[in-house]
Amino acid sequence: MERDLVKRQLKNGINVHILPTEKFKTTLIKVFIHQDLGKELVTKTSLVPLVLKRGCSRFPTAQKIRMYFEELYGADFDADVLKKGERHILVFETDLVNEKFIGGKNDILRNGLLALREIMVDPLVENGGFKEEYVVQEKDVLKREILSLFNNKMQYAIERCIQEMCKDEDYSLFRYGRIEDLDSIDKISLYKYYLEMIKTNPIDIYIMGDVDPDRDFPIIEEAFSYDRGQCKVLKQTLVNKEVLKEKTVFEKQNVEQGKLSLGLRTYTTYSDDDYYPLLMANGILGGGPHSKLFQNVREKASLAYYAFSRIEKTKGLMLITSGIEIGNYDRALEIILQQIQDLKNGHITEYEIESTRKMLINSFRETSDNPSATINLYLDGIINNRNETIDDMIKQVKEVDKEEIVEVSQKIKLDTIYFLTNNKD
Repeated sequence: MERDLVKRQLKNGINVHILPTEKFKTTLIKVFIHQDLGKELVTKTSLVPLVLKRGCSRFPTAQKIRMYFEELYGADFDADVLKKGERHILVFETDLVNEKFIGGKNDILRNGLLALREIMVDPLVENGGFKEEYVVQEKDVLKREILSLFNNKMQYAIERCIQEMCKDEDYSLFRYGRIEDLDSIDKISLYKYYLEMIKTNPIDIYIMGDVDPDRDFPIIEEAFSYDRGQCKVLKQTLVNKEVLKEKTVFEKQNVEQGKLSLGLRTYTTYSDDDYYPLLMANGILGGGPHSKLFQNVREKASLAYYAFSRIEKTKGLMLITSGIEIGNYDRALEIILQQIQDLKNGHITEYEIESTRKMLINSFRETSDNPSATINLYLDGIINNRNETIDDMIKQVKEVDKEEIVEVSQKIKLDTIYFLTNNKD
């Protein structure tokens, strides 16, 4: 297990989180730039990392960036966007070999941090904007990424359920943005947008590996101590939206298998005291082969190819998804709704509770063996103002009892039923 998380702040307001551990032979660095998720921002935010990956002042092509990291003993580099609640987050990351495994004579951590800094803070600029060729090409890449969702029908059905459920909320936006925005984005407007973001938006740097906070913090300061302005305060995610009337949405496409998704509001987020009972409730309902959905919809009734549920911990949503024969819609929906009601009524077996508890504890332990997943968990803590270690999470799962599970389940409300069906009547 990692030792205590060390938190510090650079003079320009950038937060640094160091997770010292001797468990891994590499050091993972992740830099997160936080932005509001919004209709006017989402596509620009998604496009920025694609353009930055193409080149910076020091490494003007993607090939030169790749070659530089390869020379750092095969280090990886990537950049992408995350969506957590109504927050859109740029993430830049590199995984560097620890110097003590190669003789300790190379300045790998310092060089890796400086390279990240140069890609992020000193991009390739021409005539007051990003390099036009890169912007044009990456707009096309982003367009294809957005369109590719259509080909993944399971993910498509989940996204459409979210869009219908959160129609008037920013959470309805797809994390890669909207095709209709792309034509209005040019190299100058995108560059100015990013320039503002890098100077004013909250930034968190995570470093996990065999690092010494006192020895290595000055290297981080050297790399990321650039001029910034007043740090922007981001909006809070809308959580407590009341369900006035359940919605049912049918969408027809040329599909052989139906996709039935249900969107529910839990009114519980990771920042709430009853989050861990909700986590247990979700596991009992649809968290694995022992769950109510898997056993009753898939195994006993043979109505679904798959059936599971998951929660969005910052927005407080529960999403149930299943793949069914088109003609089984009524019966599958009836059984799914019955499982939710059974959960609320406390019809929960000891086997379901203990199987879920064991599954979650194993999942947390597996996460502690994965630096990237561990950092993502800690990032969730920042966004939700909850400061706890993986050991704390395991302890809280162990302490949840049936009464708490039933109590938190009774807050859950069905909002939207979405069914992707075919064109046949």
